[in-house]
Amino acid sequence: MDKVDPKIYNLPPRTVLLKDDNDNFILFIDRKSRIIMKDASVILEKAGKIKKITPDATITLETTAPVCSKSTKFLTDNGVDVILKE
Repeated sequence: MDKVDPKIYNLPPRTVLLKDDNDNFILFIDRKSRIIMKDASVILEKAGKIKKITPDATITLETTAPVCSKSTKFLTDNGVDVILKE
């Protein structure tokens, strides 16, 4: 996985974005506080900006924070997989 400059995809500069050779993107969030629906909405907006530039991209959220079940369902229903890191 290579780190990608988020400005290429019109994302905020603090966004940690990783990409492999097959247009698989990972949005990485390293924090302790829970990811709630408001956060999930922002994540989905970021995914939309990536898909606008790279339409065939698959996007995954990788995080160390707990994710509420409603947010997990919302993201997976909209095409963003969620992976929890320990």
